[in-house]
Amino acid sequence: MRGNWDHTAQMLEHAKPEQLVELVLPYLWVALADGRAPANVCVDACMTLRYAYGQLGVRAELLPVDLAIQNKDGSGTRYGSLTPSWTGTTWNGHCALVLPDSERFVDATIEQFDEVRAIGMGPMVGKVALATHTTRDGMMPQGAQVVLQRGHLRLTYTVAGPEALASIVEHPEAIAHADGHRRTGVNVASLMLATLRGEAIRGRAMQAPHPRLRALLRAVGDAPYEPDEAGDARFRLPDQDGQERWLRLDEIPLPPSVPAAWPRS
Repeated sequence: MRGNWDHTAQMLEHAKPEQLVELVLPYLWVALADGRAPANVCVDACMTLRYAYGQLGVRAELLPVDLAIQNKDGSGTRYGSLTPSWTGTTWNGHCALVLPDSERFVDATIEQFDEVRAIGMGPMVGKVALATHTTRDGMMPQGAQVVLQRGHLRLTYTVAGPEALASIVEHPEAIAHADGHRRTGVNVASLMLATLRGEAIRGRAMQAPHPRLRALLRAVGDAPYEPDEAGDARFRLPDQDGQERWLRLDEIPLPPSVPAAWPRS
């Protein structure tokens, strides 16, 4: 996959308040991963972005899918699987994210597939009609489909279901890397927050429908921001005891009324 900082900047410039985090974050991740992400990266991307979204107050859930990519002439290729499995440390399937509260579908790694990458439009972020087919917790049930258009290609995603999800989150490989996914997600969210507090964007960001994001923007203000020796992003702010020090995003004190970060289980 190849990232494009210009594309990310354009998204930031034109996105509406309610779109800033949800649309731009996958583009930011791809730009950061520019050329360094392996082909089979969808699980790592989704795990990382789930934490990044959650730090900024957006609920995101993993969605294992079967993907059919179809040309105008009807020809095409299937990727992923309704019954995915692991071969060593490689997961044989495809994974996306669903944002239940805003009914958005996010495929950050869609450009790992050559025919989609050739179009050059970056991650896929689309609206889904969750109200028409959801489970009690607002998730998409097994067999539900999302159909999206990318250039001349028709993308049909079919939800694989709870057993496929368990094959990801309960596998030793995913468990072993959970802390790394969370750490990377916090760092991606930190860069997003530092970007959103910029003079040209902050006003729109403060109108976003995410109380946690607004609280974080108020908390960081124009505080200094830099990575530490381990590469973790930190802001120079007072801690819980009022002592100024370098804090990770998930260490910043917030009022008790501010919603907790996702995931919450």
